[in-house]
Amino acid sequence: MDRERLGQTDLQVTRLGYGSMGIRGPKTWGVRVVDDAGADAILNAVLDAGINFIDTSPDYGLSEERIGRFIGSRRNEYYLATKCGCAPVQREDHLEIDHIWKPEIVQRNLETSLERLRTDHVDLLQFHGGDAETLQREGLIDLLSDFRDQGLVRYIGVSSSLPHLPDLIDLGVFDTFQIPYSALAPEHSVLMTRAAATGAGVIVRGGLAKGGPDAEIQRPALNDVWNQARLDELLSEGASRAELILRYTLSHPACHTTIVGTCNPEHLAENVAAAKKGPLAATRRDEITARVQSVLKSKEDTP
Repeated sequence: MDRERLGQTDLQVTRLGYGSMGIRGPKTWGVRVVDDAGADAILNAVLDAGINFIDTSPDYGLSEERIGRFIGSRRNEYYLATKCGCAPVQREDHLEIDHIWKPEIVQRNLETSLERLRTDHVDLLQFHGGDAETLQREGLIDLLSDFRDQGLVRYIGVSSSLPHLPDLIDLGVFDTFQIPYSALAPEHSVLMTRAAATGAGVIVRGGLAKGGPDAEIQRPALNDVWNQARLDELLSEGASRAELILRYTLSHPACHTTIVGTCNPEHLAENVAAAKKGPLAATRRDEITARVQSVLKSKEDTP
């Protein structure tokens, strides 16, 4: 599988990475049961396929723990990215994860993550959201830099989107940015280019557009864009909709890797096969872009 340098880091990452939210617990998105055996199988299948970049988070349930248990012994085969700023908060009658930007929370996140992941360092520690002013005011950027100096993390980054992403890019302190983008939701395209121009690595999330029109969990808004843009007309013979979407994402010049999550071995194999085909031809990508932008503009113009 093709690899690319992640910005100015020394991480040579596979263009297709793995997002581990799907192994967060017994129920994934309220639909699929993912038990320990299933998590074990898919994580080892990811590494066996040659994927070397895995993204997780303290608020992905059992994800970190399962990564440590099932592939901790293969730690030298993959780069490991996790996040911080995650804390449990009591909401009336239930407990949920919120993002709290305090040094003690970030410190505890890293300590817990290292223990769960069964490692002495993570290759990339990312703020899970946040805005530039708050992260600076609370001393959190300096704190992550201290972690880096101690060898607990190799690089620091942020997972963000509009409206906070532009100011975070302007800080000029992050090694990577994790940004949402796909053929059906391309609004961050220019900011991806802007982030990459600073020398930062760009990690795309949502690069498969939640699975597209054939996904197990249907998303009518995304399906509507696909149908109105008549993207079925642009499928090559034998190509699936998911393949077109994934290869479109990989075609963006600023995309160094895209993290795609699945717990289905067949889908994993399909994603790997699509990634190995590489980016779409420029003419095909430009046609998709033009059609989708036309649809999105018409939606904006509709009162």
